[in-house]
Amino acid sequence: MSHVITTEGLTKAYGSRTVVDSLDLRVPEGRVYGFLGPNGSGKSTTMKMLLSLVRPTRGEIRVLGRPMDRRTRHELTPLIGSLIESPPGYGHLTGRENMAIVRRMLGLSERRVERAVATVRLRDQMDKPVRAYSLGMKQRLGIAMALAREPRLLILDEPTNGLDPAGIEEIRDLLVSLAGEGVTVMVSSHLLDEIDRMASVLGILAQGRLIFQGTREELFDRSAPDLIVETPEPERALASGLSAVRVREGLRLAGRDGGSTAALVRHLVRHDVPVHGLRRVERSLEEVFMDLTGREGLS
Repeated sequence: MSHVITTEGLTKAYGSRTVVDSLDLRVPEGRVYGFLGPNGSGKSTTMKMLLSLVRPTRGEIRVLGRPMDRRTRHELTPLIGSLIESPPGYGHLTGRENMAIVRRMLGLSERRVERAVATVRLRDQMDKPVRAYSLGMKQRLGIAMALAREPRLLILDEPTNGLDPAGIEEIRDLLVSLAGEGVTVMVSSHLLDEIDRMASVLGILAQGRLIFQGTREELFDRSAPDLIVETPEPERALASGLSAVRVREGLRLAGRDGGSTAALVRHLVRHDVPVHGLRRVERSLEEVFMDLTGREGLS
């Protein structure tokens, strides 16, 4: 698999405080890479280092097959679209005037700018001053600015912030379609359900360290699902020493893989507990995330 972003030992420290610690990222080409982590885990700092906006304390970054540093940034930047933290734009100017500035700065054609604006469905709002935009509209304008250069890589920090459900769905569909066209998208979000719907590869940070990187399937394979034991005599099962929670069907036991499930069945049979069925409970990305990160909140 070809990787558009790779890092080796990427680290950022401010004095004695390390905010990003020895990251080895692998962002595959033509995929949506969901970048997750609790508040203060280092996501935004990492994205800024990838864009050469923040200088790493140590480590290496390669973007599109080339080292990313202050010497190569001017050559790589035209191939990268980004939206980090606050949406860009001059509030006293209209959306159209802001996009005209982007067009002139980057030497883009009118066609590319119009296509970017149409993609984020902002055509009818372009003659309003940006200060009159809602936060969601400002986010759309920022994404249009990032898309106007027709990048090979998009790095987006909370791109759906401030959008209503319809707007969130539109941006999700947009990012998935861009990946289908070969654009690599690295996106962070506190909306785990949206990341689950759009990202095929995930990276999870906790306290500045990468604690998981891989596909959604690989993540869920590492997290054993809960198990429902359907029994008419849950009290007998509990009296046998099981640690479980009463549910309507019987009992729910946390985190059971195949081996421990087999041991559980033997235990129940040995204690004459009638078992009418066993059922695994599909866990959500949020539940798996909370387990991995010690149940810290997202930023």
